[in-house]
Amino acid sequence: MLFKDLGLSAALLKAIDKKGYSQPSPIQEKAIPQVLQGKDVLASAQTGTGKTAGFTLPLLHRLGESKAKKRPVRALILTPTRELAAQVYDNVKEYSEFLNVRSAVIFGGVNQNPQVDLLKKGVDVLVATPGRLIDLNNQGFLKLNQVETLVLDEADRMLDMGFLRDIKRILALLPVKRQNLLFSATFSKEIKKLAASFLNNPVLVEATPENTTAEKVDQLMYRVDTKQKQDVLINMITEGNWSQVLVFTRTKHRANRLAEKLNKSKVTAAAIHGNKSQGARTRALAGFKDSSVRVLVATDIAARGLDIPLLPYVINYELPNVPEDYVHRIGRTGRAGASGQAISLVAGDEVSYVKGIEKLLDQRFDFEIIEGYEPDPNAPTEKPKPQKRGRKNHGKRSSSNRNKNNSSRSNRNKNRKGPKRN
Repeated sequence: MLFKDLGLSAALLKAIDKKGYSQPSPIQEKAIPQVLQGKDVLASAQTGTGKTAGFTLPLLHRLGESKAKKRPVRALILTPTRELAAQVYDNVKEYSEFLNVRSAVIFGGVNQNPQVDLLKKGVDVLVATPGRLIDLNNQGFLKLNQVETLVLDEADRMLDMGFLRDIKRILALLPVKRQNLLFSATFSKEIKKLAASFLNNPVLVEATPENTTAEKVDQLMYRVDTKQKQDVLINMITEGNWSQVLVFTRTKHRANRLAEKLNKSKVTAAAIHGNKSQGARTRALAGFKDSSVRVLVATDIAARGLDIPLLPYVINYELPNVPEDYVHRIGRTGRAGASGQAISLVAGDEVSYVKGIEKLLDQRFDFEIIEGYEPDPNAPTEKPKPQKRGRKNHGKRSSSNRNKNNSSRSNRNKNRKGPKRN
């Protein structure tokens, strides 16, 4: 099938052709006709399969040429992160090049004034993160009472980031009668529950089975002691002369420390996570894309929405404790049919995480050992359980001690002076 067979307008086909595309991906082929018919859609497709165009193209087709002078927001696309919002906005701009459609993107971490100025001029398609959208709405800078189509992109990550309450608040601001599209890489019970709460008789579209990984991603698991991970990582990158390596850590602090260590070892690296300013995140990503930065060290939240064509290497410096996040991580490579390598450095206390990933993917991994970095065979393979406090008399205070402390606390409160009243 070709894009011209899907019923899209001539202006959209011209923009598609300019980008060099002729055949839709499986998710696009299945989703576009359903969206064009105005149906609510619940779509699942692994990362890198073209989900964005799957909703952007038919959405723009349905909007058609805008004739309204004030241009109210008619299509709202919600994303969990700034990077993903910017990526989706770029797609909207490119595909609407030959249409009379205005679009804008709003997200936090930057000055709101330029965003407010755009909204005042009128916007047909608005791409937004939930927090900034609610903030500007509360300030009276936008209205959502004429939205015709709502898109939740990467809805699973929105829930992971705690946006459920914000999503419900936004839904209450929208017209009851509208088209709803929910796109996600994976579906959980929570996602299905959310979908059931606001989608009307949705069409289920799946390009690949749930929680699957790209076929062309070569997945390798190395057993490495925690204290050896830095040396192993540096050795892999330098000996292999790798560039454009995306490395995942579980915490922002670890991302910063690892990036510093890599730079000291003359491997150019930058960290990207939620505590970084938008300017720093933009510079890091730009440097990574033009290869002036060889390694991008990221947390799961910051990495969602990174669109790096032909990314060859993803390394799990620390495995995620949520198996679904492993799917998202390695989905950064092997995109659009390209091949890639996903390498995991597994410490003894992360072995249980591998078991969770194996269960999710219904796949078995064999650990490999790197010569010269053999792990301690006696290292624990489970996270240490916190000791229970207060067994028998250990860690307990006697009732007499508790009474003494309570009495002392009461006396201190009596002696404490309160504020003077006028």
